[in-house]
Amino acid sequence: MTPVFLLLLFFSMTAMAAGEKTKDLSEIISDANDGSPNLIDGDIAPSSQKNAAMCTYSRCKWPKRGRYVTVPVAISSRFSRSERNTIIRSLVSFHRTTCIRFVWRKYWWQRNYIYFYSGPGCFSNIGRKGGRQYISLKKNACVVNQVVQHEVLHALGFHHEHKRTDRDKYVRINWQNIIPKQKHNFNRVSTNNLWTGYDFNSVMHYGKYFFTKNGKPTIVAKNPSQTFGRARSMSYSDILRVNRLYRCWR
Repeated sequence: MTPVFLLLLFFSMTAMAAGEKTKDLSEIISDANDGSPNLIDGDIAPSSQKNAAMCTYSRCKWPKRGRYVTVPVAISSRFSRSERNTIIRSLVSFHRTTCIRFVWRKYWWQRNYIYFYSGPGCFSNIGRKGGRQYISLKKNACVVNQVVQHEVLHALGFHHEHKRTDRDKYVRINWQNIIPKQKHNFNRVSTNNLWTGYDFNSVMHYGKYFFTKNGKPTIVAKNPSQTFGRARSMSYSDILRVNRLYRCWR
């Protein structure tokens, strides 16, 4: 059996975990990261200087060989069995819907790989950095499906939904409610949206109270009935963007 399918086999032998957190995505991440000034946009490692558009057109994509994009991974032994299983299930979800295939990093020549560890919060780089690339998932805080998928999507090259170039058509940023030192986290970036519309259901969309200083909303949908920030897994658009960025149908 090839390494590509080892995670899928493990998934089929593992029971689903129960009792996921009820906090929204941005609450989980901001609580775990405690507003760290060393992170960009709340959960992006400061060494990551690429935005989504630059990543799309540069060498930060993971290489595709044949039908699949193979991404070697390693998981710290500090995680409990239950936490490892949660991470693995989240990775396998990409196998079912995209051409991304996560395989165990076993050999020295797998120089570029993702290493999941229990760091000081939930954070990742944008796109492939090269060498050992860290994704921090703090124990007892970050190891839930939506956070794992969120950080992995960063590592695959994707930015936050509310940072999109066209976001002002769909949401209003209440600058007066944002913690002053965190205002830069709400600046728009030049994104390649891969011919997909703005997605309130994206696992990359933060909630309305992200970095609030007074308990009032910092992000408000222009459609008052629209909810956002509570995704438990990747949306249709999240999956579509991965497939388009990595040309999974070619």
